[in-house]
Formats: sequence, C-alpha cells, structure tokens
Amino acid sequence: MNFSFVAGDAFQAGGAMLVIPLLDGELGDGAPPAFVAADKALEGALRAAATQEGFKGKADQTLVLNTLGKLAAERVLLLGLGARAKFTPEQLRLAAGRAAKAVQKLKLGELDFVLPDTQPPEAAVRALVEGLLLGTYKFDRYKTAGGKEDKKGQRLKAVRILLPSGLQRDESLEEAVELGRRVAEATNWARELVNEPPNVVNPERLAQAAQEVAKEAGLKATIGGRREIERLKMGMFLAVAQGSVNEPRLIHLAYVPKNAKDARRAPLALVGKAITFDSGGLSLKPSDSMIDMKTDMAGSAAVLGAMKVIGALKPPFPVHAFIGSCENMPSGTAYRPGDILTSRLGKTVEITNTDAEGRLVLGDILTWAGEHKPAAMIDLATLTGACVIALGNYIVGAFGEHDATVEGVLKAAKAAGEELWRMPVAEQQKDALRSEVADMKNSGERWGGAINAALFLKEFVGDTPWVHLDIAGPATSPKERGYLNKGATGVGVRTLVEYVRALAASPRAMAAEEPSAPARPARGKARGRSPRA
Repeated sequence: MNFSFVAGDAFQAGGAMLVIPLLDGELGDGAPPAFVAADKALEGALRAAATQEGFKGKADQTLVLNTLGKLAAERVLLLGLGARAKFTPEQLRLAAGRAAKAVQKLKLGELDFVLPDTQPPEAAVRALVEGLLLGTYKFDRYKTAGGKEDKKGQRLKAVRILLPSGLQRDESLEEAVELGRRVAEATNWARELVNEPPNVVNPERLAQAAQEVAKEAGLKATIGGRREIERLKMGMFLAVAQGSVNEPRLIHLAYVPKNAKDARRAPLALVGKAITFDSGGLSLKPSDSMIDMKTDMAGSAAVLGAMKVIGALKPPFPVHAFIGSCENMPSGTAYRPGDILTSRLGKTVEITNTDAEGRLVLGDILTWAGEHKPAAMIDLATLTGACVIALGNYIVGAFGEHDATVEGVLKAAKAAGEELWRMPVAEQQKDALRSEVADMKNSGERWGGAINAALFLKEFVGDTPWVHLDIAGPATSPKERGYLNKGATGVGVRTLVEYVRALAASPRAMAAEEPSAPARPARGKARGRSPRA
C-alpha cells in the first residue's frame, strides 16, 4: 500500500473515495473544512444524508454517499470518531480500519483520507496508517471459492493523506508512516501465524518462522531441540512435550547493538508462550473448548512480530526473545496428574491438571531467560480462562510487582492503543498452590485462577523486574470490530514495540531497571549450563 501526503483542498483532485472522519458534534458550526467544502459541492446533500441517517460522529458510525459526479471523488465516507473529550489515536485507528473494510467491500483500489486536526499529528498519521493496514488483513488462503482474482480485486493500493490547513508534509510525518507500516505489517504477520491451522504451524514451523524473522531483521537465532532441552534440565518443558509426536523447539533470538558499549548493557528479555496446540493433555478439554487451541501460541507470535520491528529500530541496548514451543497432547507417553516434575530452577512441581501446561513451559523458559541477566523480563501468554472471565475479550491482564516496569508497560500499551489493566499479585493466593508432596502444585483452586498462574510464574523470575501479560482474551476477537476481524488480533506487538521505543528514547529508564547484581532465584538452584546467545 502506497501512502502520500497532499496539502490544501486536494480532495477536489478526486479518487475512488473521500474519507472524512468526524468527532461527535462536529456537524454543527465547527465542521471541518473538508466536510464543509464537500457538502457545498454536493449542494447540502452530505449534511442532509447525515441528518436523515442519524449520523452524528459517534464512535462506530459510518455513512457512505455516492457523489453522482458532483465531486471528483466517486463516494464520500463519513467516519465517527466519538466524543472529543475521549478521543485517542486508537479511535482513529479503529475508524481507519472500518474505512479499509468498506473499501474492500466496494473493491476500490484507492482513497483520499482527511487527517483530523488532532495533536500531535504524527500520532494521528501513525494511527491512520496502522488502522488501514490492519483493516485490510484477511485470512482466507485456504478458501478455494472466490479464488485469487477476487482477493486481488479487493486490494487497497494507494492512500492519499490530506493534511489540515497549516500542516505541511515533513520528515516527522514520513517517519510516522514508516513506523506505522512496520508495526502494522508485523502485527498482521503475527495474526497470520496464529490463524494458521495446527497441522501447519507446529513447533518446527514456529522455529522456522523465528529463523525467517532473524534473517529479515538482522538478529541472531539459536534453535534447539529435545536434546538441548534435556541438557538444560528443563523438566517441566520436557514433560509437557512428551505426549506429542511433534518434537519441541527451544528458540532464542537476540538483537545486539553494534556499538560495543551498548552491546554490553543488560538486555530486555521477551518471553512468549508457544503451545502450538493444546488439547489439555490427559486432562482433556471439551471439544468446543479445544477447537481454537491453535491460538495458544499467540504470545510467541507477538514476541516474534515485535522482534521484526525491534531489529529495524535498533535500540541502544540488547533485546532477546526466549520461546519454548511444543504441543500438549494425550498419549501413552503424556505426563499425568499426580506426576512430580523437577524444573530447571530445581523446584519440584506436583501436577494436578495437565491443562495448566503453559505455566510449566514458561517457568523453565523464564528461568533460562533470567540466567542472561536481563534488566527486565516481559512474558506474553494465553494463560488462563480466568483472566477472560475477569476482563473480557479486549483487555489484557498485567501482573508484576516492580512498579516502574509495570507502569512503563502500561504507558506503552496506552500509547500503542492496546488496553491493559493491572491485576494484583496477591501473596494470600499462594496457599492455593501449596503441595503436600512437592514444592508447589501447578494448578490451584478455581477462584483467582489468573492470579494463581501469575504467582506460579513469579517463582521462576527471581529478583528480575518482571511483567506478565495474560492475553487469553484479546489474543483473538470474537467478532469484526474496527480494524479487527474475527480471529487472531496480534495483540502485544504494538505494546512491546512502543515499550522498546520509550526505553530507547529515555536511556535512564532502562538503566534504572538494571539490577545492580545478577538476579538470584528465590529458592532452589538452576541446573546445567545456558547456551550462549
């Protein structure tokens, strides 16, 4: 998709569609110049149609009007942005996504989009670009009906961004377009990976995808198999993997700055859950609950998608991605309720539910990541249904005790347009994980299930500042909404990228998060040697 900027009343030059976003109440005397000019050319028909259809500029409102040759543009599309007091770039991102979908349905190849006069304009440009690119995404590669010709005919190829009066095209706007493009394309790439069926994306294919990311972004990739996992004595990871005929994969990507001083700084560690299919193991899920379990690797897809962008951003500190990928399957070799596993950290875990497998793999991976002495760790995981019950389908649960790191991630998410809500890491809940025969259980009582899972992970991060993002709800959308389709969302990519950008812009923030000494495990001792980056 090609983006270009045009200043002045350039909508008169024409195109397939003219898009005018409006805030709630802007159809009065304070209507934007583009709307006033278009309405005048249409002899008042645009305002009359809006009044007749009840269009007021509320969020999610859309109105399409054929210009009948009175404008150079064939159609005008009005987009509601909602109340001015509540306006954020995310509202524009969602609206642009709706515009992209409308263009696809009409099979148009180009549009002119009026940039709303909001501050800062760079944020609006980025949101517009991301919304359009995210909104054009569609997963239909396995559909034979309709074919490639129909899909090609719906492609939006050219977008002219019409700048408000007084705003000129400059380098900052061009950079906003490029950043928005990179982030949106990486998010769509993550969506594609999650939407693929489990017979296509298994641990081996996920590892191949990681290698492709490394090659594209100039990262170092280290991929290990069962032998490497055994050497690292990741007993929990191995137990989950042993029920499947598909071999597990240990994935490590590393971005290292070329500057020697920057390369020696403590890295940021990103960890993604990567269960490419979760049947529940011997604690078998009901079939209705199992059908979407190809998405249980959405955390790893987000981490890999973010690394695509991070490699291009080149922050002045290392960023590492750690992923343990396997399937959780029932078989004669599957791990069982009642088994006691020994983690890499040395802690023993009694298995009470084989469907609480993600935290087992993550526990070993977090231990491994911690041995690289990161300044901070962030993990993303489709971990608990309990978090979906608590926060619904569109809000990520954020857990962590290091306030500066948690607040930094929350701020980054807000800037990126992804909604996070901080959840407690309540020590009172630890009793739910108490075992009579091992150091802890992998699953406790039903109540506070998302907190219990976070408490389990916390046992494996030591003193390292750590944030756990439970993306079980927002990893997939149950319906079409704004730039989202039903299916994978790529949630987390934008937040991680924005967090890295914020740290790169404020080196002191990263330095403040660096532990003064290597983080030590809370209890137990890590076993075996960690491979070099």
